[in-house]
Amino acid sequence: MTTVSGAVTAPRRALLLRRPTKTTGAFSWLTTIDHKRIGIMYCSLSLLSFLVGGLEALLIRLQLAGPNGTVVSAAQYNELFTMHGTTMVFLMGMPMAVGIANYFVPIMIGARDVAFPRLNAFGFYVVAVGAIFLYSSWIPGINGVPNGGWFGYTPLTDTPISAGFLPGRGPDFWSIGLIMLGIGSTTSAINFIVTILNLRAPGMTLMRMPVFVWMMLVVAFLTLFAMPIITVALIMVFFDRNYGTLFFQPAAGGDPLLYQHLFWLFGHPEVYILILPGMGIVSEILPVFSRKPLFGYAVVVFSGIAIGFLGWGVWAHHMFATGLSPVAISAFAVSTMLIAVPTGVKIFNWLSTVWRGAVRLTTAMLFALGFIAMFTIGGLSGVLHSVVPSDTQQTDTYFVVAHFHYVLFGGLMLAVFGGFYYWLPKVFGRMLDERLGKWNFWTMLIGFNLTFFPMHFVGLYGMPRRTYRYDEGLGWDVWNQIETVGAFIIGVSTLIFLANVIVSIKFKRGAVAGNDPWDGRTLEWTTASPPPAYNFADVPEVEARDEFWHHKYTEDDEGRLMPLPSGGADAAPAEEKHGHGIHMPSPSIYPLVMALGLLPLGYAAVYHSFAWLGLGVLVLLFGMYAWAIEPATEPEPETVTGRTPEPVH
Repeated sequence: MTTVSGAVTAPRRALLLRRPTKTTGAFSWLTTIDHKRIGIMYCSLSLLSFLVGGLEALLIRLQLAGPNGTVVSAAQYNELFTMHGTTMVFLMGMPMAVGIANYFVPIMIGARDVAFPRLNAFGFYVVAVGAIFLYSSWIPGINGVPNGGWFGYTPLTDTPISAGFLPGRGPDFWSIGLIMLGIGSTTSAINFIVTILNLRAPGMTLMRMPVFVWMMLVVAFLTLFAMPIITVALIMVFFDRNYGTLFFQPAAGGDPLLYQHLFWLFGHPEVYILILPGMGIVSEILPVFSRKPLFGYAVVVFSGIAIGFLGWGVWAHHMFATGLSPVAISAFAVSTMLIAVPTGVKIFNWLSTVWRGAVRLTTAMLFALGFIAMFTIGGLSGVLHSVVPSDTQQTDTYFVVAHFHYVLFGGLMLAVFGGFYYWLPKVFGRMLDERLGKWNFWTMLIGFNLTFFPMHFVGLYGMPRRTYRYDEGLGWDVWNQIETVGAFIIGVSTLIFLANVIVSIKFKRGAVAGNDPWDGRTLEWTTASPPPAYNFADVPEVEARDEFWHHKYTEDDEGRLMPLPSGGADAAPAEEKHGHGIHMPSPSIYPLVMALGLLPLGYAAVYHSFAWLGLGVLVLLFGMYAWAIEPATEPEPETVTGRTPEPVH
């Protein structure tokens, strides 16, 4: 063992370039580059977006609760459903998965941090700035609320402002805002790929990684290759609208269908970017509460990879009604059927994991089982979209709305709520209340089905999606009333969850979690709750899949589970053993400064303003310069003795 001795001090810098040192207090959250804190901030932003997007959904449902609704005008309705879709996809779904992965992926692979901590913080702040930019369009007088749908089809959105198809700056705010969010998502994807491939603990081979880590690796690659496509499309829309480039204007030889190809070439992988993290979360919950290893681990992993690959070959099933050639339609119909195979394989593996297991019906397990049931319904209705005549009938009806809500809400959100009940005790050291949790689950499940299942019927009866009102006597009245009641039950369920978090965690009424409250299987349960800043005092050495489980249990000659005397769910917390001398990357304000520079650049693009442009460039260049000269880690100000400093990733 070597000893680090002698005081080392950081060079004194000018006040403007001086590095923050505080690791506690409100300001420390703005300068943190700790992956766990950034994960919490991602999830908090996503939850806030979920509430805002949910309020928009409730207004939509109130408008449609009866025929000839007058709650909002047609223009306001366009703004509401555009912002609801944009918020739920780009500000809730994607950041939520990134947030959970930010917190747990490094711990699950035995790493102390992500590969690029400051880039990680920059990615979060860019997403936050993008959210502020998008919602600043609601400020009175700006006249810029996006109103062309979350898909932004051309030629509606790219027609020059002077033509008056979409008056105001809505499509400009929408396209520039999404480009900002894409920058944040891409930086996170790069970080996850490098972290997972390079920072795994000794012995953590690829086929020993938890399934959640595997799914986030697939998601990261999907994001990395999908975001440039939508970015190019958005830039073309912006230039068409503002500089007369006419990429998508048919009167000038442009092709509006080109936009649909670009959008859905991004959009369908985006579906898997949203759903694969949910599959990963469920794959962690089911084995723990069934007390069995995941059935067919390798098959589940390779099915996830297959979904990632096949997801690139199904985009045109969103365009069957646009007049594509029969050959193209047939090819995409077949590829859409094919992608159901790995998805179905996963479902059977999850059911086999639960089968004959010692099942504990905790709230987390209920949400995981609910995920399987609701996602299966969404998958079955999705198979109907591979049948071209059926898809043609369903296009632009509420049947499609029902399908994707079963996939994305029933899939992603039920898994995320399950993940909250499963992992929040590790994050905050307190258990959530199980009784409130079960109220949360059942009201969510009932409200969800009341809201979205009747949409299958009204869709088949011919109710078009995105209509802001409908006449009496069409047979849609009762179903829409039921849907509205269901939407408010979902709202009540969300309030129950928030109350549970506030009471159990904020007011510390929840039981102390301990290190391993669920008798877990993976590495995150070997460290303290909440984990120390450095995650592990000693980098773990992994010898098996479900490493922690094998430290606690073995099997007798008849295959029965036997606890190991030396094992223990509540071993001494890591920080009580040691932890001194581990030198983590230092806080930095410059990721935030650089991200803030993008905000005036966004307004400069929308308003063609040189003043905003100059301000944005100035802030961005200052942030880049200061970031470049700032060392990743400051020397320790005091003597550190008695321990070999371990490498910091």
